[in-house]
Amino acid sequence: MDTLERQIILNLKSRFFDIIDTENGFFHYEKLLNEMLSAIKALTGADEITLYVFNEWKQEFFAEAATNPDALLSPAFSGDLKRWANKNRELQSLGTEIKEDQIMIPLVKRGQLLGCMILTGESGCFHSYPEKVFQELSEECGQFLDKAQGLAKIASEEKRYKQLYRVTEKFHSSMDMDMVLGEIIYTLQEMYPTFTYYLLLSQDNNNHGDLPIRDLEYDSENIAAMQAYVTGAVQFEDSLQEMRSVLYAPLKGKQGVYGVLQVIAPNTIIFPKNEIEFITLLANTAGSALENAQLYQQSKRLIADLQLINETSHRLNSNLRLTETMNFMADQILHSFDAEEAGFILISSDSADVNIIQGSTEFFQTKEAEIYIQYIKTKIIKEKESLFIGDFSLQFEGTASFYKSIMAVPMTQSGALKGFALVMHSSPYHFSFETFKLLQSLIHHSTLAFTNSMLREELEKMVVTDHLTKLYSRSYLDDRIHQSMNEDHEGTFMLVDIDDFKLVNDTYGHQVGDEIIIQVANLINSNIRSTDIGARWGGEELALYLPGVSLPAGSLIAERLVRKVCQITDPQVTISCGVSYWSRGKNDTYAALFKRADRALYTAKNTGKNKVIIESAADSFI
Repeated sequence: MDTLERQIILNLKSRFFDIIDTENGFFHYEKLLNEMLSAIKALTGADEITLYVFNEWKQEFFAEAATNPDALLSPAFSGDLKRWANKNRELQSLGTEIKEDQIMIPLVKRGQLLGCMILTGESGCFHSYPEKVFQELSEECGQFLDKAQGLAKIASEEKRYKQLYRVTEKFHSSMDMDMVLGEIIYTLQEMYPTFTYYLLLSQDNNNHGDLPIRDLEYDSENIAAMQAYVTGAVQFEDSLQEMRSVLYAPLKGKQGVYGVLQVIAPNTIIFPKNEIEFITLLANTAGSALENAQLYQQSKRLIADLQLINETSHRLNSNLRLTETMNFMADQILHSFDAEEAGFILISSDSADVNIIQGSTEFFQTKEAEIYIQYIKTKIIKEKESLFIGDFSLQFEGTASFYKSIMAVPMTQSGALKGFALVMHSSPYHFSFETFKLLQSLIHHSTLAFTNSMLREELEKMVVTDHLTKLYSRSYLDDRIHQSMNEDHEGTFMLVDIDDFKLVNDTYGHQVGDEIIIQVANLINSNIRSTDIGARWGGEELALYLPGVSLPAGSLIAERLVRKVCQITDPQVTISCGVSYWSRGKNDTYAALFKRADRALYTAKNTGKNKVIIESAADSFI
């Protein structure tokens, strides 16, 4: 190489050095390439220079920089240019493909083709330079391009890892699942705006707004995603037909894999290698953050569950009445489990009958509830286990069912089945397994309180209940009438006597006589409200008090009772009934109320029996 040739190359190297030095080692990649082309243009006298760089993703040459900006709009070279450059690593004219006023300089570094430059000038202008100059130019520009790409890669890596650090810092500043998922997508969109992303999650996912989240499902179209989830290793899915490459990165924590990040790179059949490491690191960081957020949410749920059980146990052990206990339990279950129906069903000792405890939601008093109650009762008696049904219509085929999600937990005490709690929702698979386990714990902790409430009320009722008739005692009736006369506005009282009862005893015996009393008592119980009080007054005399009931309404009830006793009892008997009434505003007493009913009963007995006589407060007979 002569002195002129050497001077040209030294000037080019000096210019390259100045380009880097003036920017203090920190520069913009595109600006650096443009500076390089300007230096070559000045030294060679070319009119235009276009730099083509091989794009590994698309396997094509693309115009990366040019002295004429319009050249950047030209289409990419096909694979022919790559084959030519690989075959002709030394400087050559392109012959008929490119005119005589053009020359191509391949840019090679360590045997690897980086790109090429096409110089355009006046016809024959490049013949004034020895071929050795262009060969040196090829080597120097190849080294410069390699260095520029290396520095650009370092700058890009620095930006990525700063972003990864920022993301990691943000992940650890919050335990919110939605924030973690949103930050993953935001970071990817910022780093790779042309890519498409999906989060394939393995857990129940709700309330994630418009994030691109899908359920992780095993099917023939998603085998790579499932492999990434099962193996915990990155998987690829390349499609030549669709011209895209898909990466599946597992969202992996220390305790397991929580989903898969799907990244779709368009217009390429090979996923870019230099992007795989960053996306994998991001997925691993996100997996750890998801695990931490999930563990935090689980601990919060566990604390809330323990608080629920503790509060419920405390309330149930505070001597609440059974109805109050069940109302409280139903409210807790409906609120805490987002349930639509909650019922508590007692099973008789022979398992034949069921009793719906007051406090259950109204649905359980309807005929539609019977299909659920009978089915669950049969299953629990047979299996002696709690039931967790995601879709009831699948369990009970052939019958339409409104409520699909069902949880049922047996209530047992000392090994004996007392009944079961039944919780339902109309949507299938509405309850989670964690909710089911919590219900089991809640019912197991509460069954003793249920049983104690029932026993306490049974004992209380035994104290104030006649053993033979199961009606209330006379003392209890007296107390309730006194209470009513202080609190209510009116009330009706009646005395009932079985006609010719001595004749029944003499004819059929005292055992049949007792059965007759029981029959009449049962008729009284079945024809009054839960707030009314039926009592045994003494012997064959019974009493009935109707708080808040007017005299006309009370007299109709008495007439109906007289008719039914005559129609239903076996052996047939009749009753006589004396009725009295009080109302607020009139000077009246319990003793006077009883005395009027007693006189009315005496009148009924002495005027033909099997009738109702009413005596008003004015002491007149009706």
